[in-house]
Amino acid sequence: MDLSGLKVPAVDDEADARDLIKRVLGYCDAQVLTAGTAAEALAIVERERPHVLVSDIGMQQVDGFELLRRVRLMGEGRGGKVPALALTAFACSEDRTHALRAGFLVHVSKPVEPSKLVATVASVTGRSGEQLVTVLRRVSRALAWPLLWTEQRLARRFRD
Repeated sequence: MDLSGLKVPAVDDEADARDLIKRVLGYCDAQVLTAGTAAEALAIVERERPHVLVSDIGMQQVDGFELLRRVRLMGEGRGGKVPALALTAFACSEDRTHALRAGFLVHVSKPVEPSKLVATVASVTGRSGEQLVTVLRRVSRALAWPLLWTEQRLARRFRD
C-alpha cells in the first residue's frame, strides 16, 4: 500500500511505540510526525493539517481522550476535524466503546500488528486496493524481528 503524501502524527509517551509506528507507516511512504506529548501533537496538527491522527490513549500527563477533545476544539480551519485512530493497551469492549464515543474512528489494541496498522490507516484515509495484501506481507516480513522485540518489551511493561 502506498501511503505517500499522507501526514500522520503518531502520539505516544513511549519512544519505542512512536518509533514502531514511524517505522511501519514510513515503510509505506507515509510522512510520520512523532509527538511525545499532547502539546507537541497539537502543534503538529495545527502546523501540518494531517490526514489522520494516531494516538495512544493511556499517556501519563494528558491522555488521548483529552488530546482529541483539544484537537476538536481547534476547529476545522486549524486541523480540528482530522480523523483519529486510538492505539491502546486498553482492549476490552468497554474501552473500545469509550474510544469510539469520544470521537476516535477506530480503536486498535496494542501490541499492534503492522499489517493491521497499515490497513487501518489506509482504510481511514480512503487508500485501499489490491496492493494492500502484498504490501502488508512485505511490511510484516521486513519488520518481523524488530517488532517481535518491541512487542515483547511492551508486553513486559504492561505485565509489571
